[in-house]
Amino acid sequence: MTIRNFTRREFLRDTAATGGAAVAGSTDLGYALAAQARKAKVDRLPERYRVTVRVNGTDQELRVDPRTTLLDALREHLHLTGTKKGCDMGACGACTVLLDGRRVNACLVLAARLDHREVVTIEGLAQGEELHPLQTAFIEHDGFQCGYCTPGQIMSAAGLLGEGRPLDERSVREWMSGNLCRCGAYPNIVAAIRQASGRA
Repeated sequence: MTIRNFTRREFLRDTAATGGAAVAGSTDLGYALAAQARKAKVDRLPERYRVTVRVNGTDQELRVDPRTTLLDALREHLHLTGTKKGCDMGACGACTVLLDGRRVNACLVLAARLDHREVVTIEGLAQGEELHPLQTAFIEHDGFQCGYCTPGQIMSAAGLLGEGRPLDERSVREWMSGNLCRCGAYPNIVAAIRQASGRA
C-alpha cells in the first residue's frame, strides 16, 4: 500500500473541499427542514372565533384567535387605546375595564370568551361631552401626573362605586390597591374617588 505525502497546501485544499460539500449538503437539508417547519406552523394556526361583544354601548363583531386578550382586542382590533398596556400580567391595573359591570384586568381576559357580554372602557364612561363625575373629580383633585395609569384608576374607581363598599379613606385605599400609580398620586386619587361618591 502506498501512502501519499500531502503538502500542507494540498491538505488544506482537500479539507476545505470536503467540508464545503458537507456544508452544502447540510444547508440543503436545513432549508428543507425549515420549509417543513413553516408549513407545520401554518397548519397549526389556531382557528379564529367570531364573537359579538357590546363595547361602550355598541355591538362589535370580532374575529379573534384563542390567544387574543380583551386588552389586545380593544387596542388592536377596535382601536380603543385609552385602555393602557402596563405589565400585561394583571399586576398593575392600567388595563382595568368594566366587564358586565365588574372591574377586570383586560390583559387577563380572553376575547374569545366575551360573546354577548358588555364591556365599558374609559372612552365610554362620559355621556357625550359631559364627563363622568369621577373624571371631573380626578381633574379637580389633580389625581394624575404622567396620566398613564389614570384610565385604569378611573375605571377601577367606577367599578368600586358600584360595589356598595364602605368608602372611608382606608377602605378606598384597600379596594384600589390593585391599581398602581408610579408617580405616587394616591392621596389625590383617594380624594377624587371620595368626592365622586358624595362622601368627601
